[in-house]
Amino acid sequence: MADHWTLRSETLRLGGLPRLMGILNVTPDSFSDGGRYLDPAAAIAHGLRLVAEGADILDVGGESTRPGATPVEAQEELRRVIPVIDALCRRTAIPVSIDTSKAAVAREAISAGAQIVNDVTALRGDPEMMGVVLESGAGVCVMHVQGTPRTMQEHPTYQDVVGEVAALLRSRRDALLSAGIAQDHIALDPGIGFGKTVEHNLALLRNAWRLHELGCPVLVGPSRKSFIPKVLADKQADLIAGTIGAALALARQGVQVLRVHDVAPVRQALLLFESAGGIA
Repeated sequence: MADHWTLRSETLRLGGLPRLMGILNVTPDSFSDGGRYLDPAAAIAHGLRLVAEGADILDVGGESTRPGATPVEAQEELRRVIPVIDALCRRTAIPVSIDTSKAAVAREAISAGAQIVNDVTALRGDPEMMGVVLESGAGVCVMHVQGTPRTMQEHPTYQDVVGEVAALLRSRRDALLSAGIAQDHIALDPGIGFGKTVEHNLALLRNAWRLHELGCPVLVGPSRKSFIPKVLADKQADLIAGTIGAALALARQGVQVLRVHDVAPVRQALLLFESAGGIA
């Protein structure tokens, strides 16, 4: 099981409780908080609040990847994220991640101080992205998605979702290794909610432990996802409570990084879970 994640200029130690990657969407249309942090000042303030609540990483994104999302031009994405990343990198010591599939955006974000590239296309969406990651030495998270954000929820189909997701992540890990990116720079994300049904998501959550055999940190994002009210058969279900339930299950399996909107309650739940003997 991976015990560290090497980033552009630092190393994130892993083990015990999962590290928390706080989500900062600088978008008008993200599924959970679209528009709340589109203003740079609001985004910066929220990022600093997530740090105060215990975030270990800040993940800044300027393009929604919700189902049916409309693509954003690189210049608009840059306009949204670079002032926020620049300010956060100057005002906090924790690593900042850029959530993008565009090499131009990743390159500018790294120049502004970002340590990680979080790419939902697993570095397949832009042919220049592999070079940006390799040349910068950034940490990278590659995610599984079936289809694209615009089409991914149109009848996702698998024969063996856990096996197929693991195989794709293995293939992408090997592609990055062949390109010269060191294994300890790579984290793997099964892509909860990205081209999966409720049953697919639950199978991946139950079997996240199987991804440890790939030798990279495992990063999972169950936060506020639409499977939660469906599992509970309650459209008004508390998404934070559901996120915590998934987070505890993932922590028990040794998942090293959790990507969440609500850092404080998830962190508190994990601390109590650990204190009560939930993590072996």
